[in-house]
Amino acid sequence: MAAGLAAAAVSVGVAQLFAPLFSPAADVRNAVGSAVIDMTPGPVKEWAIQAFGTADKLFLSVMVLVTIGIVAAVAALWERPGIPLGSLAIAAGCAAGMSAVLARPGAGAADVIPTLLAALCGIGVLRLLTSDGGSTRHEADRRRSLQALGFIGLGVLAGTAGELLTRRLGSVEGDRTGFSLPGPAQSAGPIPPTVQPKGVELPSFITGNGDFYRIDTALRVPQIARADWRLRVHGMVDRELTYSFADLERFEPVEATVTLTCVSNPVGGDLISTATWTGYRIRDLLRDSGIHADADMVLSTSIDGFTAGTPVEALTDERDALLAIGMNGVPLPVEHGYPARLVVPGLYGFVSATKWVVDLELTRFDRAQAYWTKLGWSARAPIKTQSRIDVPREGQRIPKGPATFGGIAWAQHRGIRAVEVRIDDGPWQPAELGTAYSNDTWRLWSFAWTAEPGPHTIAVRTIDNTGAVQTGDPAGVIPDGATGWHTVAFDVG
Repeated sequence: MAAGLAAAAVSVGVAQLFAPLFSPAADVRNAVGSAVIDMTPGPVKEWAIQAFGTADKLFLSVMVLVTIGIVAAVAALWERPGIPLGSLAIAAGCAAGMSAVLARPGAGAADVIPTLLAALCGIGVLRLLTSDGGSTRHEADRRRSLQALGFIGLGVLAGTAGELLTRRLGSVEGDRTGFSLPGPAQSAGPIPPTVQPKGVELPSFITGNGDFYRIDTALRVPQIARADWRLRVHGMVDRELTYSFADLERFEPVEATVTLTCVSNPVGGDLISTATWTGYRIRDLLRDSGIHADADMVLSTSIDGFTAGTPVEALTDERDALLAIGMNGVPLPVEHGYPARLVVPGLYGFVSATKWVVDLELTRFDRAQAYWTKLGWSARAPIKTQSRIDVPREGQRIPKGPATFGGIAWAQHRGIRAVEVRIDDGPWQPAELGTAYSNDTWRLWSFAWTAEPGPHTIAVRTIDNTGAVQTGDPAGVIPDGATGWHTVAFDVG
């Protein structure tokens, strides 16, 4: 088994070391992990998001390595000089890995070379460590143990060097830091201090880039330089268009402050954030294409193959859906879509917020399905009217006397009219609202209460600007977003 682990370590290390010399698709670990993501049923993916949140990709990467190690260790038990079943298992893994590499967008035949080299090295190590070389049993075991440890160390060293080389050769962070955002012709309005209720610690109205939630299917963050980026507009149009980054300069840059929400956000969850985005109106980019009257969906595609289906009207109406290139006054962070992504107010991200976007196909909902729609999510997904309690936290103990609670409410593209709070089984009472910034952003609220000793619960609901009251009927996130009143239990004493 130690021989198998050593063979696995060398294989993974060699693959990582040589992958940076080829295209991004050559990274077999990323290719296998992405294939696992693509083949995983929708409910299982949703479980992973709920269980691990933004650490779901780290969990998958670790599990891929653990699985490789376990399979190699077990396979090595059947390695024999005359019947090399362990070597055959590595060869089979190599074939699966090469298939995964070739399935990645933009992959070429040469991209399988690192995987092939890795398999050959792994087989060589396994054969070496399972031969006795004429030694006694004790001498052979001791020699194999020392050699196995050495090869494991070499594998880890090679893998680490490969990871550093990948970051050095593939990173576009230098390209990003060398870019200055254009001055917007239409600026987002200033954020008044009164959006933030006093006397209670709530999230900042604008979420910092480092704290903004990230949920996507990219196991390794795609790296695209501005000079290499292209956006193709095609499908049900009179004229196919292709934009380079330089071509965007002929359009009017605008700013918009928008709250984005993930459909995987459970009741009371934190997969929601607000930023000020800089970019170009999608409707301006689509105008010259001549959209066919019967086209009702835009299928957007990321450089890594992810797709999202967005209603045409959401990209062409007055809501100013953006091809965003900036976030909170700086170029988009690479993990949030640099050099360009979509930002569409009022729709959950899985049908609108494509990062690293390179393709817009005008089509119809009855002709095409996007990534998550194929897995059981809704094709159209307007954000639901929801609210959350941030203070107090579940199980928190607070002192008796005057207390101020608070949280956030949202109903993007409709806006929030009121928030109501209920303590225990009492009546619904109005909360104080921070100033409304726009219908496309969340609204912060607070509630003053005189805390009485004992266990209590607090529930919240909101009313949007259409007059619709947030439903208390509980529903999970599949297929189009969670519903229910957020309720928190706390103690006073």
